[in-house]
Amino acid sequence: MITAMVMLNIERGKINEVAEKLSDMNGIAEVYSVSGRFDLISIIRVENNDRLADIVTNHMLKVEGILKSETMLAFKCYSRHDLERMFSIGID
Repeated sequence: MITAMVMLNIERGKINEVAEKLSDMNGIAEVYSVSGRFDLISIIRVENNDRLADIVTNHMLKVEGILKSETMLAFKCYSRHDLERMFSIGID
């Protein structure tokens, strides 16, 4: 599974509208409004690079209101949630 984070700059007044459109797209797992130099961060989880490219270039970036994007690929997950789940198998 491929996980990517796409940081987005959005036109003023369109953050909620864009976030809702993105969150409805297949392959986009989560959309966060954030502080800092970006307005939204979307988390994409897909089976391969071709699907990632399709979502970003053919779907996401055609959403009206997106001004700029920056995409990062995740190499490895170090989530505390995942570690706790792995070590608590069989414990109630």
